[in-house]
Amino acid sequence: MGDHDRDVFFMRKAIQLSEQGMEVEDGGPFGAVIVKNDQIIGSGWNRVLRTNDPTAHAEIVAIRDACIRLDAYWLEGCRIYSSCEPCPMCLAAIYWARIDSLHFGASRKDAAAIEFDDDRLYGEICRPTAERSLHTQQCLREEALQIMHRWPSLDLKKLY
Repeated sequence: MGDHDRDVFFMRKAIQLSEQGMEVEDGGPFGAVIVKNDQIIGSGWNRVLRTNDPTAHAEIVAIRDACIRLDAYWLEGCRIYSSCEPCPMCLAAIYWARIDSLHFGASRKDAAAIEFDDDRLYGEICRPTAERSLHTQQCLREEALQIMHRWPSLDLKKLY
C-alpha cells in the first residue's frame, strides 16, 4: 500500500468514526484514529454530549486511548488522522503527545459553517491576553513560583 492509499484508508476510518459517534448522539461529527506501524492504536469520536465533558473531542479521546494501550504519554512514531482540522485544544494535545504527523479532512472554516467555534478560538488565542474575550489576570505569582522551583530537584521528575 502506497502512502496515498494508506492515508486514504486511515482517513476513511476517522470519517466513519465521526458518523458513528454522531449517529449514537455522543457529540458532533468528528472522529480520529492514531496509527503506528500501519496499525490503529487509538481511536475515538466526539463524546462531549454523552459525557458532559467539553474536552472529550475526537482527537483527545483517541490520544487517551492510544496512551492507555501503549502505556506511555508520548506517541512518537505515530500519525493522527482526524475527520476535521483540530481545534486549538486538540492541536496542542497532538503536540504534547509528540505525534509525528497530522492528517485532516474538513477544515476549521467548514466546522465554523456548521456553528462550531474552532475558527473563533484560533483567533482568540492569537490575541494579546488583555484583548481576549475571556477575562484573565495573574495572581499570587511568587507563591506559585515557590512550588515550581522545587520541581527541578525532585527525583520523581520526568520531562514531558
